[in-house]
Amino acid sequence: MQKICSEEALSELLESSPAVLLLYGGASCGVCQAIKPRLEKLASEEFPKLITAYIDCQEAAGPLCAARAIFSLPVVQLWFDGQRFAEFARVFSIGDVRSALERPYGLLP
Repeated sequence: MQKICSEEALSELLESSPAVLLLYGGASCGVCQAIKPRLEKLASEEFPKLITAYIDCQEAAGPLCAARAIFSLPVVQLWFDGQRFAEFARVFSIGDVRSALERPYGLLP
C-alpha cells in the first residue's frame, strides 16, 4: 500500500491509475490499523489491477485530509478513471467494499 502525504501526489495517483482504493486512517485509530492489512489482502488476491494507497490523517497528511473533508476515520474511497465511485466511512465491512468493487473492476480493460 502506497503512502500519500500531499495533494500533488494524490492527484497524480488518481490521474495515472484506472482503479484506486484510498484508505484514510491514523496510527492511533485501531479500526484503521485492523482493516489496512485486510484491504491489502483483498486487493492483491481478488483485484490485482487495483492500486491501494494509505493517507495518514493524524500525521503529515492532516491538511490533505481536511481539504478533502475527511473528518472521521476510517474512510475508504474507490476511484475509477479519476472519478470517485464509492465512499465508506466509520461503519462498513470488507464485504461492502468487495461488492462495490466487483462490477466496475470487471469493466477494466
